[in-house]
Amino acid sequence: MTIAQPERAACDGCITLPLSRQRLAIYLINMAGADDRLSAMAAKLAAAGLPFTRIEGVDGRKLDFPIAEFNETAYRLLHGRRTTPPEVGCYLSHIACARAFLDGDADLALILEDDVSFQPDFLDALDRAAAHRELWNLLRLTSVNRGRKHRVRDLGQGRHLAIALTREKGAGAYVVDRRAAQWFTDKLLPMRLAFDIAFDLEYLDGLRAAFLDPLPASQRSDHPTQIQAGLRAYKLGRARYLTVLPYRAWLELARLTCRGWRLARGRLSSRPQRRVPGGGTGQQA
Repeated sequence: MTIAQPERAACDGCITLPLSRQRLAIYLINMAGADDRLSAMAAKLAAAGLPFTRIEGVDGRKLDFPIAEFNETAYRLLHGRRTTPPEVGCYLSHIACARAFLDGDADLALILEDDVSFQPDFLDALDRAAAHRELWNLLRLTSVNRGRKHRVRDLGQGRHLAIALTREKGAGAYVVDRRAAQWFTDKLLPMRLAFDIAFDLEYLDGLRAAFLDPLPASQRSDHPTQIQAGLRAYKLGRARYLTVLPYRAWLELARLTCRGWRLARGRLSSRPQRRVPGGGTGQQA
């Protein structure tokens, strides 16, 4: 099967996806001095047919705390760590991508960290998912967990849209629409959690997240990025569990409830119709 090639769009670092006709901006987070990573990612992105805009990663070690974008008290109580400059830098780097996207006129943004690898059908799978925008505001393309993904829409060629009912970490590659990007900048600041935990809470604000399943990209968990290295040293003592565990338990219950309802509705609406006596239709059992 021949896959249509994306068109260049008007904005820098954008393409127009051939099937969904969505304009996609691509942002790559890359730290200053990480030239080898940049070169490797540039080659991968070129092979995948993806032009990109580099967003320089925020070096948290150079920040002069306290800063308005970081709530230290909430971070300690909810996340169980003392101020962690590398994690703050990672978080603000993703926020910078959302702001760059909102400053442009693309429909969607693909946001990437610089240790991601792509499957051969990456762009085609993303395009087919973009044709079903009613199912998601945030489309996740990588994970460092192995939780079950519950499929809700067959995209063809072995790919599906799916919903995760458990926490999935990692933010190596994902797509946001403008509503999700606005949520990043309006509701995820000041920072109170690690980014890959915070952006997994879209259900608390009425947004929809989905996974492409199987995942069309991977992030090497054995090769941490510069902006995420050495986080263990910042963990607080066991007393952190007094606040962290109840908070996490509430998040898990809310996730199961909100996404479970979405999953049930999605599967119900996708069930084929059958004829019933009297000439009407009913849901197939």
